[in-house]
Amino acid sequence: MHPAQSCLTEGTVTLQNFELECGRTLPEAGLRYARFGEPNQDCSNVTLVCHALSGSSRIDQWWPDLLAQLFDLERECIICFNLIGSCYGSTSAASIDPETGRPYGGRFPQLTVRDWVRSEKLALEKLGITHIRCAIGPSLGGMQAIQWAVDYPDWVDRIVVMGATPLNALGIGLNHIQREVIRLDPEFRGGDYYDGPGPRTGLAQARAIAMTTYKSSELFHARHGRRADRKGEAPWKSAHGRFDISGYLEYQGEIFWKRFDPNAYLCVTRAMELFDPQRDWDGKAWERVRAKALLFGISSDVLFPAKEVGTLAVEVRTASGADWRYICVESSHGHDSFLAEPEKLEGVLREFMEYREGGTVSSSAARAGERKTP
Repeated sequence: MHPAQSCLTEGTVTLQNFELECGRTLPEAGLRYARFGEPNQDCSNVTLVCHALSGSSRIDQWWPDLLAQLFDLERECIICFNLIGSCYGSTSAASIDPETGRPYGGRFPQLTVRDWVRSEKLALEKLGITHIRCAIGPSLGGMQAIQWAVDYPDWVDRIVVMGATPLNALGIGLNHIQREVIRLDPEFRGGDYYDGPGPRTGLAQARAIAMTTYKSSELFHARHGRRADRKGEAPWKSAHGRFDISGYLEYQGEIFWKRFDPNAYLCVTRAMELFDPQRDWDGKAWERVRAKALLFGISSDVLFPAKEVGTLAVEVRTASGADWRYICVESSHGHDSFLAEPEKLEGVLREFMEYREGGTVSSSAARAGERKTP
């Protein structure tokens, strides 16, 4: 048994009549959660982990190394919620709409990162947790951590953000193309496909597009180059032949539609591009921040360029006076570096999040941050 399994608690918290930013209300919004360890009396040992686009509440399944290396589960409490609209146990487009008795499908409402963070706060309160010492997340999870620091400054002491900022125009454009590919699949049927196969081809193609932004040109060249597909015919021998990179992308698309719901993909990618705390608070969001922060940029990240992550750290630090540090991780793994090379983050993270009363960034971590701060 994995050490985390011995202290795992799973369940679902249901919020009644949950109002969304879009103006609609979910009569019942269930949030699936996984908790490792137990909160202490004042909740000073609670860390909220926020998952990325296709993650779930089960941190031990998608981030096992960091969970094992970073946290002492005998003293700490780690909790993660599956996002509303995702497909790993929380209310989503596949859930039954109580008004119709059928899956929501294409009628499922639009959500935002702000909606998710408010739902997490309400769910934590239902679980008896009234404070978190840290909110940590990669990519979309990092967006949630930032929103936590803005919306609930009295709730969270520190945040860790890995490869996340408001999406730039390129990222928004790429997300738009991915959603259109899904919608153009004949099996999409306006999102009401749960009695059929669903838009498998569209979702697979959307995932293939996304994969080109999660890695780097350098890594793709090293792994695939212009070589023929290792599992098929060479492209110069047949019209059906493929290059190796094509085979890789098609494989990634195929395994993705087997585990993810297309409607969930539409919901989550839309919320990603709507993330903009400055809009939420009339341009005064950063002035609200009190939490300490550690922001990681990744040198080869195409989706969230490292320079933009560093600029965000400076903007918040200037507006709020809060201790926001930035470190650039040198990696050829692109946006996926936080999953592919967690060892590059563990040392600084361990010092930043060391579990002790009033813990702060150690001198070595602080110096590392200062060296990399733009």
